[in-house]
Amino acid sequence: MSVQSHSSNRAPEPVGAYPHAKRAGDFLYLSGVGPRSRGSKDIPGVTLDADGNVTAVDLEVQCRSCFDNVRAVLEDAGAEWNDLIDVLVFLVDMDRDFKTYNRIYAEYFAGEGNPNPTRTTIEINCLPTPIAVEVKAVAWVGDKD
Repeated sequence: MSVQSHSSNRAPEPVGAYPHAKRAGDFLYLSGVGPRSRGSKDIPGVTLDADGNVTAVDLEVQCRSCFDNVRAVLEDAGAEWNDLIDVLVFLVDMDRDFKTYNRIYAEYFAGEGNPNPTRTTIEINCLPTPIAVEVKAVAWVGDKD
């Protein structure tokens, strides 16, 4: 089985030493994707005070940015949105954010023409940058017959 790394020139730069995605056989595994924009340390949907503490979160903005970044990684690796088969999402505040996340998720994934992948949503106490959501996904890139 061949394994191939992929980096996107549209998705935000990784915050560590890892590629945006790896293709192994017929699967494309995406690294965790956050809401930042390429070339910027600013985080859409996050307001920080002078000390760098989070003072406000707009989860809708963060979710949309995450999903747009996932799409960029997929496309730059030769895959499509409809190739997604599994999505794992990390939220830092399930009580505050799940309802909003679920609504935005349904716009991107549910319904005709969308991939409707399997999904797991878990709460964690923090992420490596002051973001409220991160998306990890797997896509099928094998035979499309």
